[in-house]
Amino acid sequence: MANELEQHKAKDFTYSWVNSSRFLFYLQVTCLSAFLLGACYKLYNARYKGAPEVAVPESTQYTPKYK
Repeated sequence: MANELEQHKAKDFTYSWVNSSRFLFYLQVTCLSAFLLGACYKLYNARYKGAPEVAVPESTQYTPKYK
């Protein structure tokens, strides 16, 4: 009976500190990577696409032209 309990504890996530810490480390790395990739993708989609062509009236330019 004690042998079965030891085998169960060896397989259980909460009793094995080494396996649980390794799993949590890889989970953190995966979540951080997913967050960074998502942030980069969002920034790429919202990037500055350049100044639009705006029609400026001649009377409001730096050197205005009058008729």
